[in-house]
Amino acid sequence: MKTAVHSMRRLADRFVAAIETADVAALDAIYTKDAVVWHNYDRLEQARDRNIATIAMFPKLFESFKYADIRRNFFEHGFVQRHVASGVKMDGTAFRVPVCIVATVRGDQIARIDEYFDSRQDARPSAPLADANSNPQRQ
Repeated sequence: MKTAVHSMRRLADRFVAAIETADVAALDAIYTKDAVVWHNYDRLEQARDRNIATIAMFPKLFESFKYADIRRNFFEHGFVQRHVASGVKMDGTAFRVPVCIVATVRGDQIARIDEYFDSRQDARPSAPLADANSNPQRQ
């Protein structure tokens, strides 16, 4: 398990760096082809390509975006990460949103993310979210 944890820690670090820099090529390599991201606030599974497209919009939505206070626990098939998504919106408004994700790892890639945060603290504008989350698959 020690080697697996080391490998998952590197994967989790790459994932955070890809999100913070909106690196779509890195996300494409990090996610399995059938990866999904489920959100507690809408109970929808977002397909990997839609999730990558949403993250690609971050530079247009935020002057800065960073994960802070990252804490992780690893288990046999993935990890739990708690962090604070923080930054500054394009209108100059600062935000800090506590988030918890549960990542399921298959091989050296993320196959599923279950993301939990208080939707009232969501820093993203609602219009792009409606388009990016249009996958009607509820779970």
